[in-house]
Amino acid sequence: MRVYSIGSGGKSAREFFGKLEEAGIKRVIDVRLHNASQLAGFTKREDLQFFLERMLCAEYRHEPLFAPTREMLRKYRTGQYSWEDYEKEFLALLRERAVEQRFSPDLFALPTVLLCSEASPTHCHRRLVLEYLQGHWGGLEIVHL
Repeated sequence: MRVYSIGSGGKSAREFFGKLEEAGIKRVIDVRLHNASQLAGFTKREDLQFFLERMLCAEYRHEPLFAPTREMLRKYRTGQYSWEDYEKEFLALLRERAVEQRFSPDLFALPTVLLCSEASPTHCHRRLVLEYLQGHWGGLEIVHL
């Protein structure tokens, strides 16, 4: 089963929605901790839900169980955590939350993308979530848009 990830950072609305349309996305799972900030621009929660429904006939879902804690994010952004520290703590958080049991692979039955604000998946928790689920469920093909 193919599952996608995308970051909104550094993308214009045309590029962002174009990538979703090209991939045939029908469900966006927002894994951002802060999804209602004015800084989110066109990906602010209510706006994004409206655009997805109108432009792509896609559903929007915010899933905070796939987001880091405020404290983890703060420590990483202020340099108190290296990426390796952040990754280790975030994976422990996913285990603690038992996300592989609280969700099923059916979550990705529709063409689905995990959304975060980081432009690249390299240092982003959306990649970690997908790799974690792939390790527990198997059968996921991860594509970063």
